[in-house]
Amino acid sequence: MPGGRRCPDCDSTELVEDSHYSQSQLVCSDCGCVVTEGVLTTTFADEGNLREVAYSRSTGENEQVSRSQQRGLCRVRDLCRVLQLPLTFEDTAVAYYQQAYRLSGIRAARLQKKEVLVGCCVLITCRQHNWPLTIGTICTLIYADLDVFSGTYMQIVKLLGLDVPSLCLADLVKTYCSSFKLFQASPSVPARYVEDKDKMLSRTLQLVELANETWLVTGRHPLPVITAAAFLAWQSLQPSGRLTCSLARFCKLANVDLPHPASSRLQELLTVLLRMAEQLAWLQILKLNKRSVVKHIGDLLQHRHTLVRKAFRDAAGEREAYERELQGQRQGEEEVGNSSLDLPVRKRPPSPALLLPPCMLKPPKQLRPTPAVCTVTGDENISDSEIEQYLRTPEEVRDFQRAQAASQAAKSVPNPL
Repeated sequence: MPGGRRCPDCDSTELVEDSHYSQSQLVCSDCGCVVTEGVLTTTFADEGNLREVAYSRSTGENEQVSRSQQRGLCRVRDLCRVLQLPLTFEDTAVAYYQQAYRLSGIRAARLQKKEVLVGCCVLITCRQHNWPLTIGTICTLIYADLDVFSGTYMQIVKLLGLDVPSLCLADLVKTYCSSFKLFQASPSVPARYVEDKDKMLSRTLQLVELANETWLVTGRHPLPVITAAAFLAWQSLQPSGRLTCSLARFCKLANVDLPHPASSRLQELLTVLLRMAEQLAWLQILKLNKRSVVKHIGDLLQHRHTLVRKAFRDAAGEREAYERELQGQRQGEEEVGNSSLDLPVRKRPPSPALLLPPCMLKPPKQLRPTPAVCTVTGDENISDSEIEQYLRTPEEVRDFQRAQAASQAAKSVPNPL
């Protein structure tokens, strides 16, 4: 073989290049000795000249990864594949994980925090690409605590200086409702419960927007609100055969979990719809309740903006309007003066309810601190530093000095016993 290379065992020059899987090796054709096995090289020239390279000078030194980091990188890739994310998302999430792992606060953190870091990097990537994914879904997949996940998520965003946009509620509604098993007939879903996907998505979006306008979404987890809105939208499209179905059965038919606060969000939505129904003339005579108002959700959503303005009021705007009304009444009384006609005084109509968040309408009860009981009897000892506050005249000062001297003299007399 050209180049003057020889086998170290038999000193033969018959060296051939043998491809073993994807690795090319030099093998002696006479004795079968693998010449290049175990040789760590950096360049093709080094390999061609059969020169060994120290590990400190090789590329492997920079590729050293701890077991914990290797395990985390594998979990990031596995989580992206479970969520069926594009390959670009997977590469971005892996890059964020590597950047975060270089931070001293993360590298020396507990194992629980490192496991949560996997979900945080995937969630940040999805938020940046406007991919609808919630924290609850991530916590369920990686079996993480919600409080630990939230704290780690905020810490990573701050340390890496990332710009993470907020979650689009409309995209979340479409993604969440698309997972329902109510759009095709199956043995577990009766025919009367099957609904058109587009109609249900459209009405659910309108109900979620209504909940957002009436402060039912702000500061709360969105999934319970979306679940309640989807249930009302599904019932209102065919109310005759679906009013008897409960929220728990609806979630079972849709093959989704029932969020714990969804029942409370459902009652709040029905309360808002009832107040809106009171503003329509043809619905005032029906005496609707929380069950029968579902039949008229389509009419209420059609005039949503007008009915919300009539059913609720702004506190500042109401105060200004009331002051203008009082000023107008005073001017009218001054112009009329002493009139011979005694007109009946009109009562002010009841004002609509305030449009405030539920946490302000029903604030949580706070425990009152019990005041400390202080009993003063007058027999308490007065220290020498405080006695000067009670001395007013020079005579009192002299009397106090005499009493203090007599007390010291009495203590200095030895006891005869």
